[in-house]
Amino acid sequence: MSIITEADISSALTGDPEALEVHLELIEKAASIAGHSVKIHCHCLTVDANGKVQPTRLAEFMRNAVADYAIPRSKLAEAKARDAKYNTTEAVAALVERAKRSFTDLAKTGEGGEMLLFLLAERFLKLPQILCKMDLKTDTRMHYHGADGVYAGVNQEGTLKLYWGESKIYKDAATAIRDCLASLAPFLLEPDAEDSERERDLILLSDKADLSNAAVTGALRKYFERSSPLSKQVQYCGVALVGFDASFYPAATAKAMATDLAKACVDEMKSWKAQIGNRLSLEKLDQMEIEFFCIPLPSAEGFRAAFLKAMGIQGQ
Repeated sequence: MSIITEADISSALTGDPEALEVHLELIEKAASIAGHSVKIHCHCLTVDANGKVQPTRLAEFMRNAVADYAIPRSKLAEAKARDAKYNTTEAVAALVERAKRSFTDLAKTGEGGEMLLFLLAERFLKLPQILCKMDLKTDTRMHYHGADGVYAGVNQEGTLKLYWGESKIYKDAATAIRDCLASLAPFLLEPDAEDSERERDLILLSDKADLSNAAVTGALRKYFERSSPLSKQVQYCGVALVGFDASFYPAATAKAMATDLAKACVDEMKSWKAQIGNRLSLEKLDQMEIEFFCIPLPSAEGFRAAFLKAMGIQGQ
């Protein structure tokens, strides 16, 4: 019986973590709340040498990773192999265009938040995405029904830790926190049954979970087969992201100071942590392991518009 190892997980990770740090400044890592099993990570936008924050640059950085997010790993590997054989970039370029077309053009789309969650999960938490939801969409104007992402880790005992992802980018922090945890709760708390929220994703994982390497992928899928003993070695966890308006960013014409932004962010964290703790209790998620990202933004709507523009999508 093959089991997944930490080395298997690490080998599937994508991207350069330092590139993420160009755009997002870590303010607080793994902050805890008494009586809860959550770890809270807070990032704000970085400040450049001109005293400016650049949400557009963040959106463009996200766009450049679109194929890593929206195309299954095995398909990307096949395309790279074909391009290497014929000394071209044709196959990968085709997948990049396919990835872009999978995104919706709806102005209120939450897909930018979902992709930001992917980048932070993979590059900050070292948790690879194992189910590529964008490849499952049948209508670009619709969002995929299910978790906003599915990620995996392995603990020291060899248990596969399955992280159900949820993201919300709203104007108001309290509303984003409330809706994000309300959406996440069923994936973590409902008993395993055919009518559970997670059941469709679990079925898909048994067939489409992907860590690129065929042997490792085959071993991973065993964890999601009901007849396999490995199915009893899966722990449900959560990874959540909320983005929201923060008043401490200066006006576009004013200069920002990184130290001032960091201090203001730390001060506001007290309120965000209290709201997260309250919602965890109300949703009965106190003892569930959750990695929780807080991303204060100059404007949630501005971030969404910048992402659509970077993707070459005209919002409807």
